[in-house]
Amino acid sequence: MILKDLLRVLGSADRRDGRNLTKQEAFQAFSSILEGGESEIRVASFLTALRWKGVGVEELTGFAMAARQMANLPCVGMSGLVCVCPPMDGYDEVPPLELASSLMAAAAGVRVLMLTDRGIPPRRGLTAASALEALGAGVFWDPVKAEDCVGELGFAALSLTSVLPALLGLRRIRGDMGERTPLSTVEKLILPPTASVVIGTQAGPVLGIAVETMSNLGHPSGIALQGLRGGTTPTVRRRTRGIELSGHHQTPLTVDPLDFGLQGPSDPELPMFGPPEEGRGSGDNPALRRAAGEMVRDVLDGHGGPARDASVLGAAVLLKACGRVMTLAEGVDTAITSLDSKAPRDLLDKFVGWS
Repeated sequence: MILKDLLRVLGSADRRDGRNLTKQEAFQAFSSILEGGESEIRVASFLTALRWKGVGVEELTGFAMAARQMANLPCVGMSGLVCVCPPMDGYDEVPPLELASSLMAAAAGVRVLMLTDRGIPPRRGLTAASALEALGAGVFWDPVKAEDCVGELGFAALSLTSVLPALLGLRRIRGDMGERTPLSTVEKLILPPTASVVIGTQAGPVLGIAVETMSNLGHPSGIALQGLRGGTTPTVRRRTRGIELSGHHQTPLTVDPLDFGLQGPSDPELPMFGPPEEGRGSGDNPALRRAAGEMVRDVLDGHGGPARDASVLGAAVLLKACGRVMTLAEGVDTAITSLDSKAPRDLLDKFVGWS
């Protein structure tokens, strides 16, 4: 019942009688939650209090450390690895193009591990797992097999729930709350500490907080990006803000599609459907899952348009995050060369066989 005391530490909604948790307090709190030592009401109250207060770097670091301690992390110590961490609850209006970007980067010689899942509240949106299902593939539910696949093919998509099964116990709480909480950021950080990272964030101060947390957790390099709908794919309509981590140094990063001749009037969008039923999301719609898969396949087949251009920019970010290229311009050129070679499509076909 650690949360009972820590709720007093966080204070009330007016924020004047509380403080941030220390890293150790955050570690103890999240450990207690994952071990099942807290009631659902108390967990929901704790997450709501954090949402009102705003989560800090030390708190996120403690939460991530607790999750990693209980997780079965693959690919620890694997050289040249970059982990791709989009929103686990997916998207409502845009396709999960991080899948196409990851395949481009992997075909260009980078080892890519993508963390994804399905049916995560509150959004229950479309994810890379949704697109892979539509393409006849799947995600790994065994971290060991995912590690083997990365070693053999240079790419794997892994269910986050398989890495930390205790997250399953939080799904009903998140669905009942109906709003995003710090869990949406924490789950993107359940990664091997030796990997480079590309993480998508929402607008606002969470961008800087995410990079500081990545540094605290010991990642050698990475990029936090305010991509489409909080994902890792840049927009083609305007500049996308990010921050790059290299060692202990942080540098502002701007992805401007105009610099590479990739700017367009609109971003890639999914077909329009009516609102989902209560408790459901776009990821539960078979037609939308098929549409997401078709958009990824069209990109890999070389079809032009905003989906292709956004995916190329996303691949350039991945290539730069892990040091495969020095500049985004070089990353764009490398991604286009990879795409034109049809190697990403061949890699997808091989992954279908593996999964």
